Amino acid sequence: MASHQPQSDGLIVGINVTPMVDIMLVLLIIFIVTAKIIVTPAVPMDLPEASQTEQVQVVLSIIVPVRGGTLVDGEPATSPAELQRLAAAARARDPGLRAVIHADGEVSHRRVLETLDNLKQAGLVRVAFGASEPAGAEP
Repeated sequence: MASHQPQSDGLIVGINVTPMVDIMLVLLIIFIVTAKIIVTPAVPMDLPEASQTEQVQVVLSIIVPVRGGTLVDGEPATSPAELQRLAAAARARDPGLRAVIHADGEVSHRRVLETLDNLKQAGLVRVAFGASEPAGAEP
């Protein structure tokens, strides 16, 4: 039979893991609660829905470069009225049309908002913003 004899030199012979388990459980609860907050986007977005058919969704491409005029599906729009005319004509061909604004990173915020306002005046309310993946990201 083994008997427990206290050691007089002050060495710790056993480790109590209960406090460590308590801390890990608290951290686990914190991660579970915050996971829902992290996954939910802060800005509501109108994302396209997947379909079972082979139909290709057509989008109206709006390119806003740093220098030069705005391009609507590759066609230059030299004025806001021209942008509205081209967007309205595209919407007339396809009422469910979605516009995608591709703005250069150096373009002023004001110019992007003006483009967005012109599209809304033309009747296009389904607008998305195009972005490229960061360099080195895996597909």
